[in-house]
Amino acid sequence: MPTSISTNTQDRLPDPVAPIVDLMSSFPAPWALCGGWAVDAWLGRKTREHVDVDIAVFVQDQAGLLQHLRAWQLVAHDARWSGDTNEPWRGRPLEVPAHIHARLDTGEDLPKDGPLLPDRGFVLDIQFNDRSAGDWILWREPRLSIPLRQSVRQRVGGPPMVVPEVLLFYKAQDLRRRDKADFQALLPLLGDEQREWLRHAIALVGHPWLPRLSA
Repeated sequence: MPTSISTNTQDRLPDPVAPIVDLMSSFPAPWALCGGWAVDAWLGRKTREHVDVDIAVFVQDQAGLLQHLRAWQLVAHDARWSGDTNEPWRGRPLEVPAHIHARLDTGEDLPKDGPLLPDRGFVLDIQFNDRSAGDWILWREPRLSIPLRQSVRQRVGGPPMVVPEVLLFYKAQDLRRRDKADFQALLPLLGDEQREWLRHAIALVGHPWLPRLSA
């Protein structure tokens, strides 16, 4: 039976999500829940297992994030850092696309190699994004943006969440099995304007989801 998931403070957030929401609640810059847990939050139920908790932040706020997570061990990956490395991130400038694996610093050395998964304490995956003025820049060339006020929603008492159409735009890039499942689950929630926005967005690069969105 699917597990219920709620973003209302009257109901308990899922155990993996609650401490991350608490951690980020005092972050002074924009952030939002994204990835699989955000999909489940919009659906109101747990649809599948999740590797970790994903949040979206903006690359312009990386210095503030480093300070906010000073009690965490951080490993960053971006296009400027060749190869796969588990070197700690101590503030070198990141460029999108970039993401950070994070775990609480208990004094344990970082793994020298191998994936950074929850069984090693890495429960948080931070996805860096770009913004300009009041817009979230989703794609640079061709340019695609959406006003920040339209890209994130927050239910009463719950965390900020990336809206379904933006979640699916990013999931359209990889087409992993879980991304296809999330598309099937979220598509019925999209209204006509959301479908049209997503259809236009992924049409910029071409995509097999287009016939479903045009139906």
